[in-house]
Amino acid sequence: MKRIYIKFIFCSVLFSALSLHSCTLEEYNPGAFTKEALATSIDGYETLINQCYFAMERFYYGSADWMSLTEGDTDLWTYKANESTSYTQWFWFFAGTSPNTTYTNNWWNGTYDGVGACNEAIALGDKPPYTTEEERNAKIAEARFLRAVYYFNAVEQFGAVTMLTEPITAETLTYSPTRTDPMTIYQEVILPDLRFASEWLPTGTHATTTTPTKKAALGFLAKACLQTYEYGSTEYLQEALDTAKKLITDCETGGGKYNTYMYPSYSEVFKESNNWENKEALWKHRWYAGADGHGSSNGNYKLNRNDEYFLCNINKFGAREDNQETRLTWEGSITGIFMPTQHLLSLYVQKDGTLDPRFHESFTTEWNANKNYTWDESAVHMYDKEETVIGKALNKGDLAIKFIMPQDIDYATEKQKEHISDYLLIDYHHVYSNDNNNVNMNYAYTNVTGNYKDDGTNENQFRYYYPSLNKHNSSNYYVTNASKQRNGNLNATFIMRMAEVYLIAAEADIYLNGGANAAGYINKVRERAGANPLTGSITVRDILDERGRELCGEYCRFYDLKRTGMFKNSEYLENTHPDLAQFFHPNYALRPISTTFTATITNGSEYQNPGY
Repeated sequence: MKRIYIKFIFCSVLFSALSLHSCTLEEYNPGAFTKEALATSIDGYETLINQCYFAMERFYYGSADWMSLTEGDTDLWTYKANESTSYTQWFWFFAGTSPNTTYTNNWWNGTYDGVGACNEAIALGDKPPYTTEEERNAKIAEARFLRAVYYFNAVEQFGAVTMLTEPITAETLTYSPTRTDPMTIYQEVILPDLRFASEWLPTGTHATTTTPTKKAALGFLAKACLQTYEYGSTEYLQEALDTAKKLITDCETGGGKYNTYMYPSYSEVFKESNNWENKEALWKHRWYAGADGHGSSNGNYKLNRNDEYFLCNINKFGAREDNQETRLTWEGSITGIFMPTQHLLSLYVQKDGTLDPRFHESFTTEWNANKNYTWDESAVHMYDKEETVIGKALNKGDLAIKFIMPQDIDYATEKQKEHISDYLLIDYHHVYSNDNNNVNMNYAYTNVTGNYKDDGTNENQFRYYYPSLNKHNSSNYYVTNASKQRNGNLNATFIMRMAEVYLIAAEADIYLNGGANAAGYINKVRERAGANPLTGSITVRDILDERGRELCGEYCRFYDLKRTGMFKNSEYLENTHPDLAQFFHPNYALRPISTTFTATITNGSEYQNPGY
C-alpha cells in the first residue's frame, strides 16, 4: 500500500510516462530497468531531465506558500492587518502556541522528489547518444543545477538533511536515515554542482525561461558561496566575490559572454511588458496554460500564485468590490496575506527626509473605485469623516483609496482633507507607530460619534489599508472558469536577478576587504533607482537594509537574516519587528521536519530539529 504522505522521500522518482507515481520507502526502485532503457534515446533521456523540474514547479518559486517560507517570519512583513491569530507558522513563529509540525510536508517531500529525479538523470547521463560531450554535459548540467537549488533551499530551511547523490538501491535503502551538516552539503553537492552547471549550461537568450542558463548558475554560485558565511566559513567568500564580479563585468560591458543586463531604470524591471523576456532576470520561470493543456501539476488556474499575496483589503471599502472584471486587471487580485512592517517602510526614508523612488515604484498606494458608491452615515462614522461627507458620491473610476506617507510631496495638503475628502484617505501615522515600530491596532477618533471614541480604545479600521507590493501584479491570465474566478497567472516569476549580484559583491567585499569597494557596488543599484548614494563606511546592516529595499518579496529575506546572524537571538527583531520578536526562539531559524515523515522512520525523534 502506498504511503501518500511520504511517496517522494528517499527514493528514485519514476518518469512522467508512468503518470508521475513515486515509490515509497518500501518500493525503492521499481522502474529502474525502464529508466535505463528510456535513457538510451535522446528524447527518452530528456524526459528524465524534465522530471527534475516537477517538484520545482509544483512546490517552489511561484507556488502556494513558497513566498511565505522565504519572506515570512522576517523583519519586513507581518500578516494582513497585523492579525496574529492566523497563518501563525508563516508570520508569527507560531504565536506562542505549539508549533505546527506538518506544514512543511510538501517542501520536504518535494526536495527528495526533485533530488531523486536529478540523481537518476545524472547517473544515466552517459546513456543517451549525444553527438558531442558539450551537448551531453549541458543536459547533465540542468540536473546538477536543479539538484543544487533543491539542496540549497533544503539546508537553509531545515538545516542538516540527508545527503543523497546516487539513486537509491536495495543496498542503500534505510528506515533510519542520517543527517549531513549544511557545510558538508555545500562543499560536496551544492557548490560542485553549480560550478559544473556554470561551465556547461548554455548562455541562452532573454527569452529563455525555466531552463537554467550559464548566468543563472553563476548567480546561484555567488549566492551559495556567500551563504556559507552563515556557518562560520570564510573559505568561499572570495569565490562569491569573484563570481559576482564576472557577472558584473559582463553586465557593464554589454553582456556578450553571459547575456547579463540591468535595466537603466528600476521602473522597467517589473513592467509587465518586460516580464516574459525580462533581461535582468538571471533565472525566471513561467507556466503555460491554454486550450490544448497546461504546464502546472497543481491545475491550470494555479500557476504563478505570487499575485495573490500582497494586496491589502481594498474591498473592505464600499467603493470597491471583488469581481471577475477587476481580478483580470493589474490592480485587481484577491486580498493578500503580506503587510509591510513599519521597519520595511522606514527603509525607504532617506537621510534627507525624502522617499527612495523605489517606494512608489514597488508599492501601490492609490486605488480607484470599481463601482459607484455613496458615503452613508455608517461609513462616515467608521472612517472618522465629518458629517458633511454623508451623501457624497464616487463614480466608477474615481479615486477611492489613498495612502499617504509623511514624506510625500502632497502630504500636508492631503492631511488637511482627511476628514472631508470624498475618498478614503489613509495617513501612515494612523496605521503605523514610529515610536513602537509596529502597527497601530487601536485608533482615537477625532469625530466622536456613538461607539467611536477619542480615547484610543476602538479597533483601528485603517490598518486594513496599507502600501501593497506590486512587483507580482498581473493582468496576464488564462481564464479557466470565469464564474468561479479561477484565473491562472501566466506571468513569469524572477527567481534571481542581476541587481542582487551587486549586493552579493558588496557584502562579500565587507567580509574580505573591510568594505573598501562595497559602496561602489551598492551605489550602482541605488543610482539606477534614483536614490541618494550611500557615503562613508558600508556595514553589513547597510547591505541588509539595501537588500530589503531592492529585493523585498523576492524569496530572499529569511535566508538574509540567517546569513547575517540576525536569528542568533531576538535583539534584531526587537528593534525592527517587536511584535514578532516576542515569539522568536533561535530554534525557529530552522523549520520543523514534517512529522508526517518522521513518524515513518525508526529514528524520527532524533531526526527532528530542536524545538519541535
